Amino acid sequence: MKVIDIINQSNKTVFSFELLPPLKGNDTSRIYQTIENLVEYDPKYINLTTHRDETEYREMPNGSIVKRIVRKRPGTVAIAAAIQHRYNIPVVPHILCGGFTKSETEHVLIDLHFLEIENVLALRGDGVKNQHVFTPEAEGHTYASDLVKQIVSLKYGNYLEEDLKNNTPLDFCIGVAGYPEKHFEAPNMELDLLYLKRKVEAGAEYVVTQMFFDNRFYYDFVKKCREMGITIPIIPGIKPINLKNQLTVLPKIFHIDLPTELSQELAKCRNNEDARLVGTEWAIMQSKDLVANNVPSIHIYTYGISDNVKDIVKAVF
Repeated sequence: MKVIDIINQSNKTVFSFELLPPLKGNDTSRIYQTIENLVEYDPKYINLTTHRDETEYREMPNGSIVKRIVRKRPGTVAIAAAIQHRYNIPVVPHILCGGFTKSETEHVLIDLHFLEIENVLALRGDGVKNQHVFTPEAEGHTYASDLVKQIVSLKYGNYLEEDLKNNTPLDFCIGVAGYPEKHFEAPNMELDLLYLKRKVEAGAEYVVTQMFFDNRFYYDFVKKCREMGITIPIIPGIKPINLKNQLTVLPKIFHIDLPTELSQELAKCRNNEDARLVGTEWAIMQSKDLVANNVPSIHIYTYGISDNVKDIVKAVF
């Protein structure tokens, strides 16, 4: 089932969550355990992240430096299919610009179609580590809006090879990302909203937001989107804090603000267990307020940790 249909057909707020594929060399047991912990609360769909290749430099015993290209979390397509068929829950794999060519993207979409997966989240993705400017592959997309256009074109049977005949349309529901506190590369919120509108005009059917810890950012973001003519559902993304060091790590990595009250409570924590309790209660408070304001869905970033997420959905849903 398509995410947009799930949202449109529901008369209440639903919830979804996001998983990381296992690190190379690990099995799927942790992913399945996370799902098992949450499945009784009726998640309507599950997002699965995709990761680009990374460059590593390793010093050899003789002192030379060897460059290696590695993908630390392979297998997104296969794991997405395994989850969907095992649990009968729609899965939303992430499709990236960064690190992938248009041809590779097309091949992934064909595979997803064969595996009966009909939802994707189209993202630009991060650049190469230690590079300050995002650089696409030589035959890749620079902007998520162009990635959306490629996915939409397949709905009409338009493949990259123009001489193909009897083409099968590939019809995906497409989600995109939105940033209540502005994408860190955008010079201002107005231009960031314009970029989002381009993704919507290209064919995106819903927006899922970057994490935020003050619901006022989300409500203001939705208001500005509506004023811009963006009318599709906007799904808030919630990240439960699990570790004490996330007080400083999350703002640095994701370019977000933590409310003063939350920061003060985390600063008092003696250990990670204290921080997890604070983070869980804060996420419950956020989620209850969002549900009371009739958001279409709440998307929870689990990153493979499900105990606190279980406490949240049990309290809210």
